[in-house]
Amino acid sequence: MKAIYNAKVITNHGTLVSHAVVFTDKVIAVVPDNELESFVVQERIDANGNYVAPGFIDIHVHGCAGADTMDEDDGALDIISENLVRTGVTAFLPTTMTMPFDSIEYILERIRSKIGQGNGAEIVGCHLEGPFINKEYKGAQDKTYMLNPDFSKIRDYADVIKIATIAPELPGSLEFVRQAVADGIIVSIGHSAATYDRAMTAIKMGASHITHTFNALGALNHRQPGVIGALADSNVTCDLIADNIHVHPAVQRLLLKLTGPEKLILVSDAMRATLMKDGEYDLGGQKVFVKNGEARMENGALAGSVLTLGNAVANFIATSGLALSEVIKMVSLNPARRLGIADRKGAIEAGKDADLVVLDDNLEVAMTVARGQTVYRRYHIENCNCQGL
Repeated sequence: MKAIYNAKVITNHGTLVSHAVVFTDKVIAVVPDNELESFVVQERIDANGNYVAPGFIDIHVHGCAGADTMDEDDGALDIISENLVRTGVTAFLPTTMTMPFDSIEYILERIRSKIGQGNGAEIVGCHLEGPFINKEYKGAQDKTYMLNPDFSKIRDYADVIKIATIAPELPGSLEFVRQAVADGIIVSIGHSAATYDRAMTAIKMGASHITHTFNALGALNHRQPGVIGALADSNVTCDLIADNIHVHPAVQRLLLKLTGPEKLILVSDAMRATLMKDGEYDLGGQKVFVKNGEARMENGALAGSVLTLGNAVANFIATSGLALSEVIKMVSLNPARRLGIADRKGAIEAGKDADLVVLDDNLEVAMTVARGQTVYRRYHIENCNCQGL
């Protein structure tokens, strides 16, 4: 049994000061420090008064540390898993790109073989972003390989795909929604020019999420509300790239007013250049240039991001004025509920996976614990003595 003590523990009900988290591979208890002696603890970790948050869950991430979900290299997913923990992520959905469909199938098979695994962050399924999207709102996706929605193409991977992003205005999309939802896949509207009416029809049929809200979607117009209008007029969840590049902070605040904090999920949409230096990279076979925290294609279009979820949390606190405990839910409890895994992830509660992140006062990740194992320690920081005693 282990314990992280002398911590500010972030729970669903607020932050508990001078508390300890007792755990094995599961959380055993959250108790005041002075009650820790009631447990037989073999390893004690002093958080030095820093925060302990539930592990982050990224439902939209393409890669990091030089690796991408679509890489042919069999070790790519392991590299992503091992390095996401440096950013506080303990579970994630490797996210595909629009490429030849046989390449997508190959990657889906690989992800299937690694669900429940990961040398660092746990792979909990796949986010299929493309090829069933609109060429006019392709973003950094390659329109050469875009297809009309056809559920028969992915039926055999319903156990792997947790989220499928589609453009509901395309032929075959509504039947895709019906079948996908019946097979337990979350259908998300994204890379879409759908009208309000078409988006609402898809939502009534079961589409229930919006992919990187505002990006690669038609603009909100008072006579043509589009997908954003449907979001405002329904009960769907949505995700947001809170790097202050993809969406202006004022518009982020507007989104929060539309959804409330419980329906908003922060994502990274990170590509392989995340945690790397500036330079030239690729995304889905297309050149991407990274400079000063921005990832752009040769034509200047944004191409994913180099954002980490820890930075997204810090950014959104500054943008929204919400408490840390509320924003943490947007990278933990909210995505866990959305994926149907809140029974074991998303909060520091007895019986749930011991996925924990130690954050210093600057909200930098000092240590990450995944399923009870310490998978990352940033030894050099001065204000966190994260050492086993």
